[in-house]
Amino acid sequence: MPKYYPVMLDVRGRKALVIGGDAVAAEKAASLSLSGAQVTVQSDAFAPEVLALHEQQKITLHKKAYAPGDLAGAFVVVATSTHDPALTEAIWQETQQRGQLVNIVDVPARCNYIVPSILRRGQLTIAVSTEGASPSIAKRVRQQLEGLFPSAYDAYLQLASAARALLREANVPYDRRDAFFGEYFTSEVLTLLSDGEHQQATTITVDLLRKYTVSITAGDLLALWKKEV
Repeated sequence: MPKYYPVMLDVRGRKALVIGGDAVAAEKAASLSLSGAQVTVQSDAFAPEVLALHEQQKITLHKKAYAPGDLAGAFVVVATSTHDPALTEAIWQETQQRGQLVNIVDVPARCNYIVPSILRRGQLTIAVSTEGASPSIAKRVRQQLEGLFPSAYDAYLQLASAARALLREANVPYDRRDAFFGEYFTSEVLTLLSDGEHQQATTITVDLLRKYTVSITAGDLLALWKKEV
């Protein structure tokens, strides 16, 4: 079996069509909407979870059973109605004719992409995949990782981004910048942020930056950091 090629897909402003109105469809639609896609959910009936997303103005509803031609204009297609082999095949064939990305839930042979189990911490995204062998195992691996990557990683990356901008402005060579982040990674910054000690985390980062010829006050770094939010 060929290995999947892992990518991060930019769906912002793109049209995404979810065929199916069940709770799984709601989950898929919510994830696409969160990533900035223009999501339409199409079905002849909708579960409460789907209706809730519509009430929150996160998705558009199209109350209609699938018919050939309905996929026109979609960048990404997701189908959750996998109990009907004829419907599955019709959706697959239309997406192939149109050259579209398609995921038919629980039918890996009729997908040209699969969705990993995802852990997000701000700009940090960790994707876990078993290449379709066992999504349940992928989910449990992701749950284990949640303990290793606390919610403070969001602030941790924002502060790192501010430091990176300063290092680049000071023309610090790449190898020295990499060395800085080696020290940043092993420092107490993440622990302090997890404890809510933002001022101390900023002070440690300022001290580290000075080692790499970047001089800035804790107050100025804090202000720059907040711009990253």
